[in-house]
Amino acid sequence: MINLSNEMLRQLQMVELELLLEVDRICRKCGIEYNIIAGTMLGAYRHKGFIPWDDDADVAMVRSEYERFREACRSELDESRFYFQDHTCTPGYRWGYGKLRRKNTLFLREHQEHMPYEQGVFIDIFPLDAVPQSQIGRSIMSLRCFCIRKLLWSRVGKIADKSTFKRGVFTLMDCIPEKVVLSRLDRIIQRAEKRDSDWVRILTFPTPNRKWGYLRRWYEGSEEAVFEGYCFPGVRDPEDYLSFKFGEYMKLPPQEQRKVHPVSDIKLLIPDFMKERTDEN
Repeated sequence: MINLSNEMLRQLQMVELELLLEVDRICRKCGIEYNIIAGTMLGAYRHKGFIPWDDDADVAMVRSEYERFREACRSELDESRFYFQDHTCTPGYRWGYGKLRRKNTLFLREHQEHMPYEQGVFIDIFPLDAVPQSQIGRSIMSLRCFCIRKLLWSRVGKIADKSTFKRGVFTLMDCIPEKVVLSRLDRIIQRAEKRDSDWVRILTFPTPNRKWGYLRRWYEGSEEAVFEGYCFPGVRDPEDYLSFKFGEYMKLPPQEQRKVHPVSDIKLLIPDFMKERTDEN
């Protein structure tokens, strides 16, 4: 495993910022609504940029906007620098959301070296799908999502899990054809598109507080958020959202909880916008 120095971590963050700027450029041009979320939103609110020890960035779109973004990438994405991945266009890709990646980079997560697709530095592009209005309905949906998430994870879990027993279970789960699991996910997505609900969630990602969803209103419209000197659309009612997700969000976690994802190999570059800043100076 590679231990990232502060300098390497900051350079990684700048590549991710370049990816965020590309998402923002496409969305503004095409009128696509999105929000920075999770640790990226927390970083904007608490640090005006990346959380100092954070090594990723996240944006979210309701499903209809996500589909528009995916389509827009075919014609608008700067393919000299970036590429988009999700399970509909990338063979062997086993996550239920998209990633925008930087060409000519590498960010190889530990135990994912065998995954059969390019693994450049990325940001996550999360689609938000409607879930049942009732908390009981959302809890049942959460169980279904959990099962699909673990089935998709099994390709990694059979190598990465520390428990011998769990590695064996994941090995058996990985025998289920990928297309079968993804067809079940697609069926849930199709049903969600017909649902009228105040609640949404990322289907293949955990949710906090046993609410098994997030309020849709947080993602309808946006409030401007300053992040690394740039303005991005943040969630509405950020204090309400951040309290829901993180609790006492202004309180820094103890040192031992400030973790980064373990990586086995990394290759970075200087983003174009930083070169332009250097040239100006």
